[in-house]
Amino acid sequence: MFSKKGKEVTSINQEIIRLEEKGDPEGLVPAKKTELNSLEGEKTFNGILLTFLSAGLVGIFFVVHLLPFFAQRVTHAVYDSAEMVERDVMHDARSLLAQGDYEGAIAAFKQAAAADPLNRLPWVEIAKIYKENMGDPASAIQTIRHALESQAWEPNDAAYFLFRLAELYDEVEGDRASARAIMQQVIEQFPGTRHSANANHKLHEWDVQEEAAVAAAQEQEYLERMQAAEATEGGGVVEGEPQAGDERGPDTTA
Repeated sequence: MFSKKGKEVTSINQEIIRLEEKGDPEGLVPAKKTELNSLEGEKTFNGILLTFLSAGLVGIFFVVHLLPFFAQRVTHAVYDSAEMVERDVMHDARSLLAQGDYEGAIAAFKQAAAADPLNRLPWVEIAKIYKENMGDPASAIQTIRHALESQAWEPNDAAYFLFRLAELYDEVEGDRASARAIMQQVIEQFPGTRHSANANHKLHEWDVQEEAAVAAAQEQEYLERMQAAEATEGGGVVEGEPQAGDERGPDTTA
């Protein structure tokens, strides 16, 4: 429409010029100029409308295509190094683990830990391999201790390592005293946090378990004593009755 009006304006301009050159014998120039002004107004309106429509289309194209492209580029720029560690080293370690190459997987996870020191996952995976795949809980405990002491961790990571360490001592080593000491360390190191609350809850849970175990042991001991007493009473001798192996009859002497 904009282009069509432009052509009409050009055509009328040329016609006005020809009429003026002839002296406008029929007096058509004023009418042609009025028509020209009207067409120029319509052309201006169409130009404004075309501008808004073009801006809308450009905006839609930017939001749908260009903005996601730039966002993806920025995301890759920020997270590319971590993704490379996850995709390469961690992937290789998991592949070795799936193949049963536990020593190779441990070495690969250590490489991942060196490449991304603030990532606790490689150390957790190494401890898991020692515990579940190699049956070596002592090395699992040593791995967690080494990771915990190797650097300053964020509170969430440090608390996570301490809870896993307490879990290994309690469930694998049967050393609840050491596990209790670690939970107490969490309470003292992270006061007023959810980690402290979870440690208190765990200590209370252990107290309840131990009290129930003591009560069950006492009940079992009581039952065994009762059974022993009943067995003793049932095996006693009643006075005046003949005993087995005694061939003498009852005494009939007056």
